[in-house]
Amino acid sequence: MARSNSHDDQGTVVLFGGRSEIGIALAKRLVAGRSVVLAARRSDDLDEEMAAMRAAGAANVITVEFDADATQTHSSLIETITADHGPIGAAIIAFGILGDQHRAETDVAHALQIAQTDYVGQISVLTPLANALRRQGSGTMIVFSSIAGVRVRRGNYVYGSAKAGLDGFASGLSDALHGSGVRLLLARPGFVVGNMTADLMASGTKPAPMSVDAEQVADAVARAYHRGRWEVWIPGPLRFVGFAMQFVPRAIWRRLPR
Repeated sequence: MARSNSHDDQGTVVLFGGRSEIGIALAKRLVAGRSVVLAARRSDDLDEEMAAMRAAGAANVITVEFDADATQTHSSLIETITADHGPIGAAIIAFGILGDQHRAETDVAHALQIAQTDYVGQISVLTPLANALRRQGSGTMIVFSSIAGVRVRRGNYVYGSAKAGLDGFASGLSDALHGSGVRLLLARPGFVVGNMTADLMASGTKPAPMSVDAEQVADAVARAYHRGRWEVWIPGPLRFVGFAMQFVPRAIWRRLPR
């Protein structure tokens, strides 16, 4: 497998979702000697995240205001980042919400919020970002799908359907980028034990088999990035689980827990 080119390894690292537990963990593994842009809401309150980047060896840390749901601002923000801090070597797209499945089943506004942030917002960032990287002829976008999107389950179908849509979009975009010098690395982790799932586990949900934490996800994605891969399952054997899931009869599938 071809390795990432030197431009990818040297260009600016941009983290969309500057407070993301997984995003910060991954950025720490990529930023040594490089500039990093942390894009998040309340960008003036990222002292802890900035300190983590400096401790990881970042040459320069910049913060910019970013709202995943303010889609009308994304194209201009990416233009500003590339003009002021580019070329981009790695763009980590790590924002998203889990939402409340029970609420989303009857509250249309909440269901739409999950879809807006986890699917529409991602497309709104990835499309202009891909255009910018095509123009520079290099760079890697790192996108986080999930095992939840491989086959959507009854217990989390709102979140899972957003991830399924994102997985399909990212897979198609990855194919469209072939030969452009730009790569999309699609990460498919299993259940991640961390800040995003803390309330879910507090309510009694047990971590699924092959669960991982943010550090394990970051280790696997960083390895895949440096090896020039286009896809990574975390942990690796989850790939076979994803394949087998397609063959479970629906009568059984609908009764499976989250």
